Amino acid sequence: MSRATSKVDAAPPSTLFLFGAHGDLVKRLLMPALYNLSRDGLLDNGLHIVGVDHNEVSDADFAAKLEAFIIEQARAKGVDEPDKVLDPALWAKLRKRISYISGDFLDEATYQAIAERIEVNGTGNAMFYLATSPRFFSEVAQRLGSSGLLKEQPDAFRRVVIEKPFGHDLASAEALNACLLSVMSEKQIYRIDHYLGKETVQNILVSRFSNGIFEAFWNNHYIDHVQITAAETVGVETRGNFYDQTGALRDMVPNHLFQLLAMIAMEPPAAFGADAVRGEKAKVIGAIRPWSKADALKNSVRGQYTAGQGDKPGYREEPKVDPQSTTETYVALKVMVDNWRWVGVPFYLRTGKRMSVRDTEIAICFKPAPYAQFRDTEVDRLKSNYLKIQIQPDEGMWFDLQAKRPGPAMELENVKLGFAYKDFFQMQPSTGYETLIYDCLIGDQTLFQRADNIENGWRAVQPFLDAWREGGSIATYAAGEDGPEAADELLARDGHHWHRLG
Repeated sequence: MSRATSKVDAAPPSTLFLFGAHGDLVKRLLMPALYNLSRDGLLDNGLHIVGVDHNEVSDADFAAKLEAFIIEQARAKGVDEPDKVLDPALWAKLRKRISYISGDFLDEATYQAIAERIEVNGTGNAMFYLATSPRFFSEVAQRLGSSGLLKEQPDAFRRVVIEKPFGHDLASAEALNACLLSVMSEKQIYRIDHYLGKETVQNILVSRFSNGIFEAFWNNHYIDHVQITAAETVGVETRGNFYDQTGALRDMVPNHLFQLLAMIAMEPPAAFGADAVRGEKAKVIGAIRPWSKADALKNSVRGQYTAGQGDKPGYREEPKVDPQSTTETYVALKVMVDNWRWVGVPFYLRTGKRMSVRDTEIAICFKPAPYAQFRDTEVDRLKSNYLKIQIQPDEGMWFDLQAKRPGPAMELENVKLGFAYKDFFQMQPSTGYETLIYDCLIGDQTLFQRADNIENGWRAVQPFLDAWREGGSIATYAAGEDGPEAADELLARDGHHWHRLG
């Protein structure tokens, strides 16, 4: 992103505090990411990792649990070679710098212990990662501030990393931002969205702005519509309590999907610095048309999965879910970006659980070519060209072209041009958090959301929340399908159809 050189230096020495150290986020993503950064030589030997949680556990036992987490996650991804699962020499060096603080997040003694640990570690740099329940975000931030732990010096930074959700509606997002900004500056806040750590997502900006062929047709003169999809095959798993209070819209749209929309629709920034890039992204989200309640109902579909393929249970049969729940597990939206580049171009967003395939992609549909010259042939309609950017599971970019099939008849065939990352680059196993954690440590905020971006996102989805609260129905789809029929009808009204998943 903003680092233009091929050589990447190790992050400066600092102390990384992981609040919620026994949680699933640390287990599945953060600790494996830190190990991978160490493997790649991007962590200074002066980096100390300190778990913070209420459980009583020794430093040695905490490090042993982290080691087990890394091995478990590597093997879950099919990595069986011992040295590739966990390099003993590398882990031995990292383990020496892992410790633990047992304490309640609301107890002032916990923050005194944190201050003492910073002093002992010999570096004033400190990063506080809030891998906790959202209800602790404000409380922890306030206590970090009142304890003096967020006060920076010219040679010592203090940074706070916050996971989503950043509020549950516009009012709560504004309140959270106000709380954070009352004890620290915006440049100290890193609102993290793991989607932005994926190579293909970062490559969206590189592909758009470093290849001259794109900019000429990246507008409403040539693009018919844009589809952004995040489909999952899993259900709510162990997150029933959280998900039943959240739903697909709050969980995915104002953060993940809007961030992808912003990277597709943003204007070229003046430079690839954090302020310029984040400013252009905020403008795009701020330009999303605010629907009336009636329009919000018309331009949205809510769905919930029922029992389906392979004896998969319905959402209401999942653990810790209300048997009468009306929480959506699928949502499809039509939004409009009202600026000169995109006026008249609909953006269709969809996300859902228990769908047929796991697929996160952006499909940019171009306006079809005129077919007057084919009027007297067997070709009575030309298909639209799609530029497909796939983010997971197989990262890459593909462009659909029409070509004549060999033979005497005028028959067209769809041809794909593109590349998969794995075919062109040697890619080390990663969690998607490596780049983001590294950027936090070096102070690059390019891939992190600013307060105005967060609030613009909630402002855009608030009409849907308000409309659903007062009315509207929820459609159903069987587990293993691609969503409810109503989602197909949403696009069919405009003469479109969803790009095929997978």
